[in-house]
Amino acid sequence: MNTIAQLHRPVRLAATIAACLVLAGCASLSPDSGFDAVQHTARDRLGQDVSWVRTDAERIAADQRVAELLGTPLSAEAAVQIALLNNRGLQASFDELGIADADRVQAGLLPNPGFTFGRLRQGAGSEIDRSLTFNLSHLLTMPMARDIAGQRLEQTSGAAIISVLSLASQVRKAYYTALAAEESVRYMLQVQSAAEAGAELARRQAQTGNWNKLQQAREQGFYADAALNLARAEQVRGEAREQLTRLLGLWGEQTRFRLPERMPELPASASELPDIERTAMAQRMDVQAARLRTEQVAKSLGLTRATRFVNALELGVMRNSFSEDQTERGFEISVELPLFDWGTARVARAEAIYMQSVNRAAQTAVDARSEVRGVYANYRIRHDIARHYRDEIVPLKKRISDENLLRYNGMLIGVFELLADARSQITSVNGYIEALRDFWLAQADLDSAQLGPVAGSGLSQAMSTPSAAPDGAAGSH
Repeated sequence: MNTIAQLHRPVRLAATIAACLVLAGCASLSPDSGFDAVQHTARDRLGQDVSWVRTDAERIAADQRVAELLGTPLSAEAAVQIALLNNRGLQASFDELGIADADRVQAGLLPNPGFTFGRLRQGAGSEIDRSLTFNLSHLLTMPMARDIAGQRLEQTSGAAIISVLSLASQVRKAYYTALAAEESVRYMLQVQSAAEAGAELARRQAQTGNWNKLQQAREQGFYADAALNLARAEQVRGEAREQLTRLLGLWGEQTRFRLPERMPELPASASELPDIERTAMAQRMDVQAARLRTEQVAKSLGLTRATRFVNALELGVMRNSFSEDQTERGFEISVELPLFDWGTARVARAEAIYMQSVNRAAQTAVDARSEVRGVYANYRIRHDIARHYRDEIVPLKKRISDENLLRYNGMLIGVFELLADARSQITSVNGYIEALRDFWLAQADLDSAQLGPVAGSGLSQAMSTPSAAPDGAAGSH
């Protein structure tokens, strides 16, 4: 019986090793590295295509699509599409998927065995030692480590989705800011022209003795203010256009893209969203990512508990031969004895990390609810302000201007009063442009808040990269 048992031991060991090799051989890189989820989200929630450019052919195709979209005045959706294809920062976030996928495969691979060879001589005799070792602790924890790496890939995919949504929101806001800046410059040019005409007329009136120096200085001051406001408007336009250019990833001749002459009209009424909090909790990617992170840390805690007493466990197969005696065969197992470190501190650390993740997930949900409420309230207010400009202030200024024109034609007022009224009307129109811009920015924030953190917020930045917290929980086995 002992002889049969001795014969079966190598067979069982070989079978175990073969099974591990088969298990490790199943690990391979996925075709998309989790990018399919990013593409589906972009199509379903943004109505846009997103591409992970990894080959020259894909880059050529993306460049051709960008050139096609730049051939006409940009719309907001065309700008978003260009950014999703051409923004290199976004492409770098997609590369994180490849890194996470490689880590997942690595977690499912067996470590290379160790081979030791030694030859000792003692007088006329010699001893040759040969041993083959395997890391059993890695083998025992490999299934759980592979699951954790798989969850990290899912988390990285979620972070990439958040990056896509955040970039789309930033592009829309930069687009409307640049478009409003273009319109403001055009109206400031009209103000300056009116002020310049008034200043020139005042100069001529002063030369003929019909005006005093105070009246001339007042008109000259209007002209100086108009020139200053125009310079400021041009500065804002340049900064806004460059911000949009950066987000779109454009350079060279591409930076000469054209924008429409006017912003989109204000909607007739604001959207009614009574269940916006519930919708946000179901759709927001940061809430889902926080939940996934908590589950990942929980698994890491289980892994730490399972390996609290095993820090280094190795299996070795040995064969020693002597020049004068029979060959020795056998195996050895080495394990650290938990005399001083019982793993209590590691388990306590893992539990603290888990509770930290739970609390952060809860805070993420609270922040998300508050953010979506605030964004929706701002959206409604901005709509009311823009509508007030459109329906009350601008028409009222126009009626005043029409009446003053009639009075001027009847020689009841002078040209300076008419010019001053024209400046006032143009200023009110420019105020409506700014109010309309603020509404579309609020609309972009509202759309973003229902899907993820609003671009530029602290919560958005915190969710933009995968958390490294589980490393501390799982890295101590």
